[in-house]
Amino acid sequence: MQIDPELAKINIPRDEEGPVFEEPWQAQAFALTVKLHEAKQFTWGEWAEIFGAEIAADTAAGNGVGNTAYYLCWLAALEKIVAKKELLTPDQLKRRKAEWQVAADHTPHGQPITLEKTPE
Repeated sequence: MQIDPELAKINIPRDEEGPVFEEPWQAQAFALTVKLHEAKQFTWGEWAEIFGAEIAADTAAGNGVGNTAYYLCWLAALEKIVAKKELLTPDQLKRRKAEWQVAADHTPHGQPITLEKTPE
């Protein structure tokens, strides 16, 4: 797999085989960010600016450290760049977040969460 040189600059927990995530949602947030970048929805420079601001704000607020805090910042940055680029309306983003929460609540522990599992 060819790694984008700009992506390689992002500090991502890794082992010899590639990125390491503590929770599936972290991998999903990471993958979604990469896919949006590949679809040319934003540049890595734009991403780095927003993500860096999230980390700086989190640090200034004295919030936690570690993988979970890192990916909570990642997720917040992803939501902000989606809003900034108007990839979804605020209502669409709110609805999608609610759909994922319902799906997560109805998915057995350890199973992948998919929107298809959302009850009607």
